[in-house]
Amino acid sequence: MTTTAPSSPAGRAPRERLLSPAYAATTVGMFALVAFAAFEATAVTTVMPTVARDLDGIGLYALSFAAPLASGVVGMVAAGARSDRHGPVAPLAVALVLFAAGLVVCGTAPSMEVLVAGRVVQGLGAGAMTVCLYVVVGLVFPATLQPAVFASFAAAWVLPSLFGPAIAAFVAHAIGWRWVFLGVVVLVAASTLLVLPALRGLEPRAGSAETPRSRLAWAVVGATAVLALELLGSRSGAAGLLGLLALGVVVVALRRLLPAGALLARRGLPAVIGTRGLLSASFFCAEAYIVFVLQDRWGLTPGTAGLALTAVGLVWAGSSQVQSRLGPRVSDVTAMRWGTGLVLVGTVALLAVVVGHGSPVLAMTAYVVAGAGMGFGYPRTGVAMLAASTDADRGFNSAALSIADSLGGALSLSLSGIVFGAATRAGADPFVSVFALAGGLAVLGVVTASRTAAR
Repeated sequence: MTTTAPSSPAGRAPRERLLSPAYAATTVGMFALVAFAAFEATAVTTVMPTVARDLDGIGLYALSFAAPLASGVVGMVAAGARSDRHGPVAPLAVALVLFAAGLVVCGTAPSMEVLVAGRVVQGLGAGAMTVCLYVVVGLVFPATLQPAVFASFAAAWVLPSLFGPAIAAFVAHAIGWRWVFLGVVVLVAASTLLVLPALRGLEPRAGSAETPRSRLAWAVVGATAVLALELLGSRSGAAGLLGLLALGVVVVALRRLLPAGALLARRGLPAVIGTRGLLSASFFCAEAYIVFVLQDRWGLTPGTAGLALTAVGLVWAGSSQVQSRLGPRVSDVTAMRWGTGLVLVGTVALLAVVVGHGSPVLAMTAYVVAGAGMGFGYPRTGVAMLAASTDADRGFNSAALSIADSLGGALSLSLSGIVFGAATRAGADPFVSVFALAGGLAVLGVVTASRTAAR
């Protein structure tokens, strides 16, 4: 069902806007929901070192980031299938309940293990919610407004990176880190109330498409294996060998969920999908530890260390605008090559600063360079994917891009947890080991981006 704006007295329909009476509440509510999901995905990085220390769970630090990324893939696949068959209302309701429940579990967690479990539930809800909101946009808003809605979603992701770290640090300092999670629950409920009127106007439909159960099953297998990898790989003996088995299962699952050749960087579309996954893997591996190292190595407060996230949000957004304005003057292949190159330069520079015990300002600057690479290359992976797709495989390829994005980041974070723990036990610098891993992944990203041109 599509809502239409009322006609003007002169008989001509007024120019439709996102904040016109017919769409204002829905627009604000959906924007807020996306922003809160983004806040929990990014700004919580500022307080996670404090959380891990308070709950005596440094060993599960990386898993607390990998968990929502991995489970989010399951939520995306399940919600997409359900929305196609019966409409988005019921899966969106379930997604919001799961997201809020996960926040409550995190905010009341007595241990790091419980907090990670809450992050799994939170990720399920956030992944499903994102897909459902996209479906709602197509049903509620006219085609002329849909680009503006998606632009608002992009802004909803940028804002938490700008203001979220400072807000999270302030809340944690004033009333405790638990309210970084619990406070969002109330805001999610209020936002849901704004969206409800539009949802009531959508009638459930009985679609004939069969739910892709095998695809959902492989998403569950892949997400579970990614999380098991970090838990098992950090141990020695038989458990460590099981970690290798989990890594093998992840590879098999990705082969089922991604286009053929994506894991081998086959030229063209497979390399585009691989580039997206490696961009996420290298950058988010470094992001998870940038605030941690700034606090641990240089003694910065969470608020000051969080400025790195704010700066990278600004640079990411600005770099994204630059590549957008350049348009066809810079090809998609060139943009992906430059983007992966900048991520490599920033990651290696960050590694050098940590190895050489340089200044925190240099560490932040290096991280910001990597953010510029993400802003320049990351959007073009979506453009290149669509250009290489047809009506027959556009949906599959779009889902594959998101899966590579999420599971790529989750897998690198699980590996970073293993590397961090192994370096700590060996008496080596764990941060050097983690940033070296991020640099290695960035090298693979540069190589893969060089193969994105079609044959």
